[in-house]
Formats: sequence, structure tokens, C-alpha cells
Amino acid sequence: MAELVGPRLYSCCKCRNHVALHDDIISKAFQGRNGRGFLFSYAMNITVGPKENRPLITGLHTVADVYCCDCHELLGWKYERAFEETQKYKEGKFILEKSKIVKENW
Repeated sequence: MAELVGPRLYSCCKCRNHVALHDDIISKAFQGRNGRGFLFSYAMNITVGPKENRPLITGLHTVADVYCCDCHELLGWKYERAFEETQKYKEGKFILEKSKIVKENW
């Protein structure tokens, strides 16, 4: 009998709540607060905090921290606005820190 295999997911490292799909990764070459971060086009089961202007490696951005909606672990941030024209592609996308997420269904 064949096994059903679901989509490859990323979950919160603390409570295992599903927060992103592997297929939604745009890039794995981003820097988070504490190491590598992945840029996702979409994230789920998260809470978005207040917007703030934050100087990042690539310039000033308006971002909002994102938290697991179950355990409230800080997972990364959402790009709300990029001030540099070359960074506009990040708007509306999410950085989830590699150290804050775990693979599921791999």
C-alpha cells in the first residue's frame, strides 16, 4: 500500500505549529537576527506585531515582527515597506529564522 506524503512544511521550533510551506521559499540566503533566515512569499499561523522602521543590512525597511500564533515565539519579521527601489521585491514577504523553525514531512 502506498503511503500518502503531505507537503513539506516548516513548523515553530517551540510548539510545532505549522508556519510555512517549503514551496513558498524564495531564498535561503538571508540574514536573520541570530543567523540564517529564509525569505518566504507566505507564512501561516502567525501573529504580526506593530510596524517599525528598522535599519537592516540592505538599508532601511518598515518591518513587523512575526510570532507563532500558538506559543508566541518570535520567528522573524514581515517586510512591509522597502525604501530602496532595489529592495521593493521584499515587500509583503516574510523572513523566518532558520533557528526558529523545524522541518516536517521530509
